Amino acid sequence: MSNVAKDRIEALGKQLSPAANSNGASAPKRIAGPSNGPPTCRENAKRTLPFPLRVFATNLRSSPKTTGTNSILGIGRAAAHQFAESGARALYLCDFDDSNLASHQRDLRQLYPEVEVHTRRFDAADEAAVKGVVEEAMAKYGRLDVFFANAGTVGTPAHFKDVEKSEFMKVMETNAASVFLAAKYAAPAMTQTSSAKPASGGSIIGTASVAGLRSNAGPTAYSAAKAAVVSMAQTCSYQLAGTGVRVNAICPGLIETGMTAPTFEAARARGTERKVGQLNPLKRGGQADEIARVALFLASDEASYVNGQAWAVDGGLSAGHPFVPGKIA
Repeated sequence: MSNVAKDRIEALGKQLSPAANSNGASAPKRIAGPSNGPPTCRENAKRTLPFPLRVFATNLRSSPKTTGTNSILGIGRAAAHQFAESGARALYLCDFDDSNLASHQRDLRQLYPEVEVHTRRFDAADEAAVKGVVEEAMAKYGRLDVFFANAGTVGTPAHFKDVEKSEFMKVMETNAASVFLAAKYAAPAMTQTSSAKPASGGSIIGTASVAGLRSNAGPTAYSAAKAAVVSMAQTCSYQLAGTGVRVNAICPGLIETGMTAPTFEAARARGTERKVGQLNPLKRGGQADEIARVALFLASDEASYVNGQAWAVDGGLSAGHPFVPGKIA
């Protein structure tokens, strides 16, 4: 290492090493670096994966060919279990189809009796309903910390020239407008402070898709709506600058949920399950829990510097340009 490089490292170490900061507070905890590397490394003083006193809402809409909290195989249900296990104080599970919500609530209460679980039936694109559940959480708990906007419908799997405008807009409402409404009402609630929550902040997570990152992963309306979710994560994060409210998008690949179950079931019936997900480097489809764990991370303080991002959770599919070896020409 050159003398110039050593001088820079020493200067950086001195800058980070005072015992107290300018207002007299204790300096952040530090981890010593290796003997031949930087002398100190700043560690985030607040490392909390659990969610004590946190309120979580997952706002969804599900019907045939959609995904939601109500779905037995859904990402929303898996996320609810992840958050409950990690110590959320209260969960709001919301879905257009409530046929399974009561059983989900019962299961969660049995497994995590200390977590207060509420269910609501409404359309994720219903502005009054979204506003209402946020207001209810604030009135009951005085805070809202996480909003997982996970609505999704695939729409008609047809060539765009054969899709009516009304169908296109329906997909946009469910997949994109729902995330817009979640951010519109959750963000202001997350900035409210109190003795129990002295600092403004929170995490809004929208479910996008690899179809929102690259073409050929879904119908036109679905892909356009999921691309809008990615864009909202980026633009909203900047418009919320300085508030401590983070907005990110998750972009799942082929995940076995209520929406994709027919694909997986047909493959199993044909004995071709191993071909599901064959275009990604992991050579398999994903499970809802694998998406839920990323949602948990993005909601936690472990992701305190992750903002305005679109996280692909797709087995590596979006990392390249899929092709079948030996079939290039």
